[in-house]
Amino acid sequence: MRPTSWTTAVVRANALLLRSDRAGRRRLRLRRIAATLALTAAAAVVPLLAETASGASAASAGITISTAPGPFGTMVVAGSGKFADYAVYFITSDQPPNYGCKTTKVITIMGPYLCAGLPSNQNVDWPALTTKGTPVAGPGVSQKLLGTVQRPGIGSQVTYAGHPLYLFDQKPLQTSGVGWDEPGIPPAHGLWYLITPQGLPLPWSQMLATTTVGSKTVLGAMMVDGVLHTFPVYSLSSDTASTSTCTGACAVTWPPLLTGGTPGLIDGLKTSSLGTLKRSDGTVQVTYLGKPLYLYSQESVGKNTKGPGSHVLGNGNGLKSPGGGTFTLVTP
Repeated sequence: MRPTSWTTAVVRANALLLRSDRAGRRRLRLRRIAATLALTAAAAVVPLLAETASGASAASAGITISTAPGPFGTMVVAGSGKFADYAVYFITSDQPPNYGCKTTKVITIMGPYLCAGLPSNQNVDWPALTTKGTPVAGPGVSQKLLGTVQRPGIGSQVTYAGHPLYLFDQKPLQTSGVGWDEPGIPPAHGLWYLITPQGLPLPWSQMLATTTVGSKTVLGAMMVDGVLHTFPVYSLSSDTASTSTCTGACAVTWPPLLTGGTPGLIDGLKTSSLGTLKRSDGTVQVTYLGKPLYLYSQESVGKNTKGPGSHVLGNGNGLKSPGGGTFTLVTP
């Protein structure tokens, strides 16, 4: 059930801000949690989830991976161990052996940032889901899609459909990692998603708004990168209303704006302009005025902000697609 208005969503978001944060997190982590709660409340208001079974016990030393009902659909979760029933996430920029979520600390304008590491490290933003043996498929999970990847400082990280898996939440069945876009701050250059039993992104319904790039008003998607912002979205000249030509490596650099339902609209955006298309992998992409929408994984972010989205520079405008066509900002 969605909120009936943006005001209702904000009220609910303020109430949710009372939720606790993990002890020892740095200032960046505190801002990230607060922004996530606002974004989640704006996207959907869902009932409390019933307790779910943690899955079958592992027959070996490997962690069990299972599924559970969530606010956006059935999601993959850790099925055993300390993090049983915790949601797991992947980032679009992880393409082993190359990773967007790195194990090395970087300095950002918001302070030191360490994306990946062991769950025991309280300074890690997205703790890696690790295993001591071959991961075991629990209810709803395909054993064929399970695997591992060896990473320095982490060890054996669980993968699903080739995606390295991460933790983020403070309690089982929370989904506060939904809606994160990290093109530059933090510099992970990708979108974070829950994952379906089929190994596909499990998106929320999205929220579209307007933002300003230079002196131009453009269409944007409300996402989180430490605080809640409106990131500009792009269209590709080689696309049609029913076909996205940006797949494979193109979709890593230009993640399609996916949706799990009907996106919300504010700032006077018209419902009649909104649409969707089904991509070749089965995911659903948002369209506006017949144009499939994308985010840019290398979006530049300025140091000075005057309001939501005003810091984003729209530097993807005019860039060419590897498969042909040009990406441009979308005028509402």
